[in-house]
Amino acid sequence: MAENREMTIEICCGSYEDALAAARGGAERIELNSALALGGLTPSAACLRMVKRCTDLLVVSMVRPRGAGFCYTEAQTEQMFEEARELLENGSDGLAFGFLTEDRCVDLEKTGRMTELIHSYGREAVFHRAFDCTEDPVRAIEELIGLGADRILTSGQQEKAEQGKELLRQLQAAYGSRIQLLAGSGVNAGNARALAEYTGIRQLHSSCRYWERDVTTVGEGVNYSIAPAPHERDYDRVSERLVRELAEAFRER
Repeated sequence: MAENREMTIEICCGSYEDALAAARGGAERIELNSALALGGLTPSAACLRMVKRCTDLLVVSMVRPRGAGFCYTEAQTEQMFEEARELLENGSDGLAFGFLTEDRCVDLEKTGRMTELIHSYGREAVFHRAFDCTEDPVRAIEELIGLGADRILTSGQQEKAEQGKELLRQLQAAYGSRIQLLAGSGVNAGNARALAEYTGIRQLHSSCRYWERDVTTVGEGVNYSIAPAPHERDYDRVSERLVRELAEAFRER
């Protein structure tokens, strides 16, 4: 698939409320999740329907049944395909997923099946940052191109995209005409423009996160905290302001 040359901001959302903030801030596309504290899991069909009904956003829905890595049991895989069908039936514009083998290679069989399912609905197949855990990124990207994946979300196999910018640049130069690359992790208004110019990647993925206090998080003898100090009583939300600042910075090119 030829690269999309349009400049695109994608916001990582964990809820309907996050999606509304992303839309107001000027995002074109979101990755819709639940449980962002676990790295993002499959969202509910109800949440997806609400986003599609109340916004004009393109929605790529996460398909991920648990936290940690991406080598799934047969039962977990069965759940993922069932969730994928439900999300596609409820209007998702694409799905983000990742299947790896125990030796940190792309699971060709499962990835091929998922890509085929997504394409049967005319939607986009996005291999997420499981790519950053592969042993050989060149082999992985060539395999994903061969399987027909539309896009890869990657930080260049580093914790943050800025740290992985050399690999991002190399991959874009070598493969950007054959598959879309979406740079994500640590992307914000302060580094978006420089990252895009250095790598040549025209699609950026960001959480645009801020912290909201919920005073009921910690009780006398119980603790439901999901974040380290100083955010023990907080949960994360998408900031409309940060989305707008990111979009403005990225488009000043």
